[in-house]
Amino acid sequence: MENMETKMPLIGEKMPNLTVQTTHGKINIPGDYKGKWFILFSHPADFTPVCTTEFVAFQKRYDKFKELDTELIGLSIDQVFSHIKWVQWIKDNLNVEIKFPIIADDTGAVAKRLGIIHPAKGTNTVRAVFMVDPKGVIRAIMYYPQELGRNMDEFLRMIKALQIADREGVAMPANWPNNEIVNDHVIIGPASDEKTAEERLKSAAKGEFECFDWWLCHKKI
Repeated sequence: MENMETKMPLIGEKMPNLTVQTTHGKINIPGDYKGKWFILFSHPADFTPVCTTEFVAFQKRYDKFKELDTELIGLSIDQVFSHIKWVQWIKDNLNVEIKFPIIADDTGAVAKRLGIIHPAKGTNTVRAVFMVDPKGVIRAIMYYPQELGRNMDEFLRMIKALQIADREGVAMPANWPNNEIVNDHVIIGPASDEKTAEERLKSAAKGEFECFDWWLCHKKI
């Protein structure tokens, strides 16, 4: 990967092609996940307390992610032997079997390619999250500091919301499905011309959906 372009990937771009060593053997990202959603997340290091709580939390929800046709992939700048030993420790001491692969990025090449090295923490990676759709396109990116563990229920909400948005051609309100204005409804994209704006209000009057005004319409799905 020495000759690979080093620009950090952005939302809406293709996930860079990466061949990596994991606890499940070598895999190609995103090629081996074509047709599926996946979340690639990095953690600062094995055998650390916050990271351990995160891996347990991810695994506890793994079946829910799989119900959304979404796979999980971990990553840190550790050797595969460290990953294997840590996974064994979690199973032996916490009775949780980590069933998703963990990338062994001991050279740091993958982390550098993705722009997830913590600048103030030596070679450690930040708590980064990349959500990638079935076409290999990055749909969301989140970075967390080392001292803050992530909320996996939010990731489940995001994947479900993105899938509905794609399928229905809608947008999702804040805190969906518990929004303070429209509850569990979804947002219809705002009108971009006068004719559509007028038609929106007429459609709302017919009960096809609901509108506070022509630019703020919502519906139940």
